[in-house]
Amino acid sequence: MVEIRFHGRGGQGAVVASTILACALFREGKHAQAFPAFGVERRGAPVEAYVRVDDRKVLLRTNVYTPDHVVVLDPTLVQVVDVSRGLKPGGVLLVNADKTPAALQSAGSFAVCTVDASRLALRHRLGSRTHPIVNTAILGALARATGLVSLEAVCEAIHQEVPSYHEANAAAAREAWEAVVFPAAADGGAP
Repeated sequence: MVEIRFHGRGGQGAVVASTILACALFREGKHAQAFPAFGVERRGAPVEAYVRVDDRKVLLRTNVYTPDHVVVLDPTLVQVVDVSRGLKPGGVLLVNADKTPAALQSAGSFAVCTVDASRLALRHRLGSRTHPIVNTAILGALARATGLVSLEAVCEAIHQEVPSYHEANAAAAREAWEAVVFPAAADGGAP
C-alpha cells in the first residue's frame, strides 16, 4: 500500500486534489481511498488530506501517519507545520515553491522536489493573484516526481472531477509535470 499526505490551507484545494488523485489511480485499475482531516477550520487554516492506493481493496480507515509521499500546496506551511513528520525513507516531499529543493534544507532520508505551482495556476487563471488554486498543477508534478500515476490519468480525472476550467486545469498539470525541480544528484536528479 502507498500512502500520500497532502498539506494545504483551507480553500486551496488539498481535499479536491486528493479526490482527483484517487480518481486517477482508480482509472489505472488501482484501489484508492481519499479523505480529508479537518474540523471547524476556516479558509486559510492548515488542513490535511490523505490518499491510500493498493492493488487490493483498501480497508484501513485511519489518518496517514507514515506516508510514502507528502505534498505541500502552501510553502508557508513548511515553517509552521512539520510537513515531513513520519515520511518514510526514500519517499518524496513535493513542495509548491519557487525555490530549489536544496533551499528547503531537508535533514531527512527522502527526496525533496519543488514546482512553482502558484505561478502555473496564475498563468492559467486558476484562482486569484492572492489565492491561486494550485491543486491540479501539483498533481501533474506529483505524477512525475513519484511515477505513481500517469499524467494522462491525472488529466482525465481532472476532466471528470473538476467542475469548471477543465482545459486550464489540465494544462497546468501538464506544465507542472515538465517543471518539477528534482534534488541535485550524480545522475542529474530527474528520474
